[in-house]
Amino acid sequence: MAIRRRRQPTRRVEQEDKHRINSKITSPNIRLVGDNVEVGIYDTRNALKIADEQGLDLVEISPKADPPVCKVMDYKKFLYEQKKRDKALKSKATKVVVKEIRFGPQTDDHDYEFKKKHAEKFLKEGAKLKAFVFFKGRSIIFKEQGQILLLRLAQDLEEFGKVEQMPKLEGKRMTMFIAPKK
Repeated sequence: MAIRRRRQPTRRVEQEDKHRINSKITSPNIRLVGDNVEVGIYDTRNALKIADEQGLDLVEISPKADPPVCKVMDYKKFLYEQKKRDKALKSKATKVVVKEIRFGPQTDDHDYEFKKKHAEKFLKEGAKLKAFVFFKGRSIIFKEQGQILLLRLAQDLEEFGKVEQMPKLEGKRMTMFIAPKK
């Protein structure tokens, strides 16, 4: 007979707010700011009354100040605006795409030209290029040939991009990075 185990109920983890609001403000005195509020130093109870009269929240903005700075505002609206701002900044951030091209130490001219054409296309599209020579087995003895191949590629792609990192041997790979020209 199989023993059935009871599933533990999933516990909700309450997300801690980034700011202290209303009754969570512990400081006895605060500097109060906000719309329709006379800026000044108030004791916390009076500031809470002012916020409550306006139907808004008292939010601790700068807890490290002396006394802490609190603002009378609609907290949910504030969070929404902040999330919207963060999303806009994130969408404006440029995403760097890195394309890889792999060579062998004794890559033929035709294969080299084919891969060079692809590398040109990647750089024209604005992607970074990671070109590497992979040494299998004993082919590590041809590391000079691999370096010559990568330097030749860098020279051929000079008008499309600039070398960010010169060929560098890491284990069985010799890697070189090329960034597109603006």
